[in-house]
Amino acid sequence: MDADTTPVDARAVDTLAVHAGREDLAGLGLHAPPIDLSTTYPSYDSRGEAARIDAFAATGEAPDGPPVYGRLGNPTVARFETALARLEGAEAAVAFASGMAALSAVLLAQHATQLRHVVAVRPLYGCSDHLLTAGLLGTEVTWADPEGVADAIRPDTALVMVESPANPTLAEVDLAALAEACGAVPLLVDNTFATPVLQRPLRSGARLVLHSATKYLGGHGDVLGGVVACDEAFARRLRQIRFATGGVLHPLAGYLLLRGLATLPVRVRAASATAAELAARLADDPRVLRVHYPKVGGAMVAFESRTDPHEVIGRVRLITPAVSLGSVDTLIQHPASISHRIVPESDRTSSGVSDRLLRMSVGLEDVEDLWCDLDQALGEAVASTAAPITLVETEEAQFADA
Repeated sequence: MDADTTPVDARAVDTLAVHAGREDLAGLGLHAPPIDLSTTYPSYDSRGEAARIDAFAATGEAPDGPPVYGRLGNPTVARFETALARLEGAEAAVAFASGMAALSAVLLAQHATQLRHVVAVRPLYGCSDHLLTAGLLGTEVTWADPEGVADAIRPDTALVMVESPANPTLAEVDLAALAEACGAVPLLVDNTFATPVLQRPLRSGARLVLHSATKYLGGHGDVLGGVVACDEAFARRLRQIRFATGGVLHPLAGYLLLRGLATLPVRVRAASATAAELAARLADDPRVLRVHYPKVGGAMVAFESRTDPHEVIGRVRLITPAVSLGSVDTLIQHPASISHRIVPESDRTSSGVSDRLLRMSVGLEDVEDLWCDLDQALGEAVASTAAPITLVETEEAQFADA
């Protein structure tokens, strides 16, 4: 049989999810990727080792040859990084111990060039919001609407940050228009909710793509991780930050994330179909004030309950009341109490995170079983003079191969 000569970047996302980062396995006589748990590696050529360390310190380029030390890099983690980069259409990706460690590394990499100002669009994940607002890394943030980003940019602006669809309201931003407004300033897009199955921000002009890999990339609620997809030049700076600060991804986590990528397209599509159906049913339910579901599709649904949202949380039985998202099972939480509690109340409400808002991450269960649980959890209808029920209009999700 002739060898497959299809260019890697031309393959469908389904194919990349299964094969990226694993291309060398057959040549090694392996089918499943190995797990390398070593923290250090033997080397009898100390002069050569010194040269490699000097080269990394100067450039941040991943060292050639055998591994050196776990904080410098790990072969199992490198497989995940290769796979994620190809799924996002990036030159490189750098993995970290968590999504917040990944964001912190981006900020520190920019701080090293004396750029400490960030323009950000709310809402963001609550801890991302807090990291920027509290100035814990010396960052100064200007919050802006997408239309006001260009006017908010200063000579010392390090980057523009946006999450689309946003956590937890699922608000969306025209990424191409925003990237144009950024000019020479890098646009960082948190793509955790959409995943590269639904959108690839680099194709719209973004320079950096952030994932909490804990969520859909892992997909089973059993691994923490974060990753940034970017060009090789920025990846080298991130590797240097990771080496110096120690926010490394454990090899076992790298293995689980690589395994999670293999089923990512199937999981996202199946959960998205169920989420769209639940969003439609919630929009027709008199116990629900408003439903948010993004045009890009996806497995996240947010809705504002006319009944007490805390009672809804307390009554679910099949659905798990828990933070996080992107698992094979359905989760629900009250953002104003948990994921966005750390954001000041006035900032929460002004960005659409009301006290009635519930955020649901739809899993792979049967839609009728999920609806049965939601139906009983919503309780009895209550009289209300609130605004009419509104469903945020959706379009058929574009599960992009391109």
